[in-house]
Amino acid sequence: MTRLVRYLTLFVVGVSLLFPTTGAASATPVAPAAPAASAAAESTWQPPLSTRGRYIVDANGNRFRLKSANWDGAQGSWTGSGSAADSANHHAGQNSYGVPLGLDRVPLAQLMADFHRLGINSIRLPFSNEMIHGTAAVPDAAVAANPQLRGRTPLGVFDAVVSALTSADFAVILNNHTNTSRWCCGIDGNERWNSSQSSQQWADDWVFMARRYAADPRVVGADLYNEVRRDVWDDPNWGSGDAHDWYAAAQLAADRILTEANPNLLIVIEGINWTGIPVDGFAHGRPLLTPARTLSHTLVAAHKLVYSAHFYGYTGPHHSGATGIGETSDPRYQDLSRDALFQALYDEAFFVSEDNGKHYTAPVWISEFGIGAGETNAAARTWFGNVTDYFADHDADFAYWPLVGWQGHDDWALLRYDTDGTRHGLLDDADWRAAGWQRLMSAASLSGPVAPVPAWQMLTTDHGDYVQSVRVRATGDWDPGAAKAACPDGLRLTGLGHTSGRGLCTDVTAGDLRAADAAQTVVTDERNVPQGGDWASGYTKLQCAQGQFLIGYSHRGVRTSAALCAPAVTALAGAGRTVWFDRSDNRPGDAGGDFAVGDYKGQCADDEYAAGIAYTTRTGSSPGPAALLCRKLVQ
Repeated sequence: MTRLVRYLTLFVVGVSLLFPTTGAASATPVAPAAPAASAAAESTWQPPLSTRGRYIVDANGNRFRLKSANWDGAQGSWTGSGSAADSANHHAGQNSYGVPLGLDRVPLAQLMADFHRLGINSIRLPFSNEMIHGTAAVPDAAVAANPQLRGRTPLGVFDAVVSALTSADFAVILNNHTNTSRWCCGIDGNERWNSSQSSQQWADDWVFMARRYAADPRVVGADLYNEVRRDVWDDPNWGSGDAHDWYAAAQLAADRILTEANPNLLIVIEGINWTGIPVDGFAHGRPLLTPARTLSHTLVAAHKLVYSAHFYGYTGPHHSGATGIGETSDPRYQDLSRDALFQALYDEAFFVSEDNGKHYTAPVWISEFGIGAGETNAAARTWFGNVTDYFADHDADFAYWPLVGWQGHDDWALLRYDTDGTRHGLLDDADWRAAGWQRLMSAASLSGPVAPVPAWQMLTTDHGDYVQSVRVRATGDWDPGAAKAACPDGLRLTGLGHTSGRGLCTDVTAGDLRAADAAQTVVTDERNVPQGGDWASGYTKLQCAQGQFLIGYSHRGVRTSAALCAPAVTALAGAGRTVWFDRSDNRPGDAGGDFAVGDYKGQCADDEYAAGIAYTTRTGSSPGPAALLCRKLVQ
């Protein structure tokens, strides 16, 4: 959960970061318990999950709305000062011992029953990289109500929690919340995925975790990292190609998870939570998902991407959440009018799910929001009512923070337990949050079958290769020394930018057009241009052979290098036309959205496929793609 009051105080005064070391992780996957017969019999959803446009669907194509809560603790609770053995030095005085909260007070079976009573169907389950590598057993006190877990490492306890959740029919989304087992989110060594470790180690840990639970189909997602933000000196970015490039790091980890560990997982990519110096007069703000409008992710699996954002009333579009030192004059979300709040929610996150048919269109999961049961500030209470109204009216996927806490400590928790296991909170006490929660849970929501929709995916070679086809990757380097891009399996190339190296892929109209064999052809000359078929006179034409279509392209610098073609599963003999785009955009509409902002773009129509690329090496002209040969899918 965002706690930027501490963050900004430390930022402004320049407190040093802490960098705990970690040990070696066990490489032995844990076999999950089989789902309980009663839970399996009552199940109304079937894994794995995937996406169709803005919706998440199950294996049968039915809508699965993430109605979730965050069961935190395994990411760590120590605040970073004082002895970690003293609970007073842990968030809200709750020492989690690096395992999900409440295991000291309530048996797992009772926790599962209480979670069901809330109406949620899924759990965001945070963990730290330090937890993965820990070798010491948790103290008996940490699992006092679950003695069967005594003697286990934090990862071993995490295994048992995952198994209990999935056996009870909950969908589990693993969330890499922190590097270190220290409370997030400040100047704490957890600002970026690589703040206290290398990007390589981070990605390796994700492959380890995804493999560990690959045999449990109800572990459905990998939430790659929590609240990426500025450290003392540097901002994260979205697409700069450096060591702080969250766009590139998320892409790398996602593709490794899907190709090396578990191709069935949803990949959750959160927007950037904070950049800049939180002082009036300096640039600062909360980008969240806004960069995805011009640079979106294309994974090796075309229907696995979910974007994510967090909203709390005490923060704002340009407000860190601090009070006193580090506080700016910017409004908080709770200071905004209802209309202004709704506009901010759309601009910073929900445009992704509500702008249908764009390269960035995907489900948006608000994976953290929340407020305290003891909140008395009228503006904060109004914000909670407004934000739950918006989520309800927009049929949003959500995850409340937090799910479990100790009674008398963290009144944000939906469920709070005394030391003897007595339950308090939303199910038991007079809780003003109940109206908003019920509004959110009971509002009209799409259910049942979701019709397939065309996929639109961006390709970018801004900083090197972007080959998103597993089949193409298996063939090796098909144009050594060139920057290469290829559409994910099941999609075809339909658009190109003139100088940007950007491309657009789709399956509109035809679905998966590619034949089942692994054949592909790299075209570097005009051998496939038939006599009398000069569709771009004076230009070099890289044309696919009859019956083939474009799935990729390459370039050396700006100059076009090669076209990548694949055979179609059905006959391709439609009439063709030349689509020029060297002097202006030439697109049939806005399907797919602006996939190369600031560049001229060419795009085939929905009922066409791209069969060739033309370019020139004339002095004074750009040698990038200048025209596409677009042919009808059918006569």
